[in-house]
Amino acid sequence: MKAERPVRKAAGKRKPQGRTAPRTRFDRQLFTRPVAHRGLHELKAGVIENSGPAFVAAIDNGYAIECDLQPAADGTPMVFHDDKLDRLVDAAKGPLIKLTAKELRTLPYRGQTATILSFADFLKLVGGRAPLFVEVKAEKGMPPKPFLAKIAALARAYNGPIALMSFNLEVVEALARLAPRVPRGLVLGRHQVLKSWLKRAGRAAQGTALGRLLDEAAPKVDFFAVDVNVLKGAADWRKAGGHDIGLFSWTIRTKRQRLTAERFADAPIFEGYLA
Repeated sequence: MKAERPVRKAAGKRKPQGRTAPRTRFDRQLFTRPVAHRGLHELKAGVIENSGPAFVAAIDNGYAIECDLQPAADGTPMVFHDDKLDRLVDAAKGPLIKLTAKELRTLPYRGQTATILSFADFLKLVGGRAPLFVEVKAEKGMPPKPFLAKIAALARAYNGPIALMSFNLEVVEALARLAPRVPRGLVLGRHQVLKSWLKRAGRAAQGTALGRLLDEAAPKVDFFAVDVNVLKGAADWRKAGGHDIGLFSWTIRTKRQRLTAERFADAPIFEGYLA
């Protein structure tokens, strides 16, 4: 999970809240277990992030799974974090969105036989054996409508615990309308989200700005997935307001971060160790 700059609407008259689907009944107990960030991957062992072997390893160890979705040229959701192929693939370079799903599914990860999965491939592989946190990437504004529609259709039809989330609140709202029964969440990072919010909030303290952001999003989501650096503030906000909302934290790697997540989060979104 990489920090992204959120795309927010310009200040002005707010749209009626009734356009967003009501919050679902998010079964927090069902989703509350350690979440393997991009699957249980380990590059040194040849297990690549967001790949089939990483997801199978997470299932075998009893973890929930976090994954990322990017659009192919035809709008097919593909399980891949970056918007470019260069970091993890040798056979092709450049934007993932320039290739079709058929082309992308033939591409092996660097030094591996495992190939890029479509979202449909991923759901078939997991088959309800682990809770899923699916992050919809939106680094350059709203993604293509067919991309969101296909994600929603697959999530609606999936027979297993699944939740959709994004850094972009507009994407979360769109998914709520397309798949109103599927739990959804907002991903929050300290630098990118709070920096943008602080510009609007003037000289407000960081804690005040965080509270305002959480207040704005809370009626529209079932959970938050927050940067561990703002986790305590989010937990304080939840406790002070008596909010019945899930709270997960990313990306947990160090011992200190693990202790913070154990104290304040429902579950960690982790990598680099066995939770």
